[in-house]
Amino acid sequence: MAAVLAPERTLTQIDYVRLTRLLTEQPASLNAGTLDELLAVSELVASPSVAPDVVTMYSQIVVADETDGARMKIALCYPDHAEPAAGFISVLAPLGTALLGLRVGDVARWAGPGGQLHATRVVEMLFQPEATGDYTT
Repeated sequence: MAAVLAPERTLTQIDYVRLTRLLTEQPASLNAGTLDELLAVSELVASPSVAPDVVTMYSQIVVADETDGARMKIALCYPDHAEPAAGFISVLAPLGTALLGLRVGDVARWAGPGGQLHATRVVEMLFQPEATGDYTT
């Protein structure tokens, strides 16, 4: 159940630090290896410099399934705030890792529990903390 890491990713330095800490606290997570790989290859930027269309932690986005076009509102969060039925997706979930650092228009790809591949496009940024001047969330 891993994310397929492509295209290039952009992370804020604060997200990088917090996610690195999360991985040391929860190394046995099913998706920890994929997130660790993403952290190693992502471009890091200061929070005030991140583009407003980049999916950062606590961003709220609309995604569309690449197969049937079904749309869903998602908020990317840390595991302790995850509530998938309400659209709060953990960054440690395969979908969460697949979305982190993407831009509006990019496609997230990940493998489901049975190994089936999924793809969903980021179609709209509803809220990004950094775009509102919140550099600490």
